[in-house]
Amino acid sequence: MLLDTPVCDFGWKAPDFTLEDPDGTSFRMSENLGDKGLMIAFICNHCPYVKGIADRLAQDAGTLMDDGINFVAVMSNDYHSVPDDNPQNMKRFAKAFDFPFLYLVDHDQSVGKAYGAVCTPDFFGLNKDGALQYRGRLDSAGMGNADNRVPELVNAARQIAETGHGPAQQTPSMGCSIKWSR
Repeated sequence: MLLDTPVCDFGWKAPDFTLEDPDGTSFRMSENLGDKGLMIAFICNHCPYVKGIADRLAQDAGTLMDDGINFVAVMSNDYHSVPDDNPQNMKRFAKAFDFPFLYLVDHDQSVGKAYGAVCTPDFFGLNKDGALQYRGRLDSAGMGNADNRVPELVNAARQIAETGHGPAQQTPSMGCSIKWSR
């Protein structure tokens, strides 16, 4: 099911969380805000929208990380009902696309629910204080048009890093619905 994300709720205080990647490396949100903020991407392995942007996601995340902006991805799907999204497949997916960021498992889906994640991909750009300043898409090209893309996520993250505030105009992300457990 194709869904769009809601409009950015500027200033919403992101709840702290601690998650691990498939190898057990821990990540605590509040310890990784940094002086330039944090971009959180809710993604999964099986979604065609995520697959369609995975190369650009890796490239743009690397650019942001080079700029000192922290980046992490969270997989909140119920991987028991969607085995393609299980932790071992997360490792394969991250390696295949050379992700430069941690790809974390939200085993009980509590982080996805706390953030109100709707679809994959779903991006949350936080300023250094953990206040939401971006809820939009990776770029304006969407799938299959990388030549003419406008890197909305990169531009927004850089603006947040510089000013603490995201752009007033944001294009909602769209993708497959989060697969919640029943």
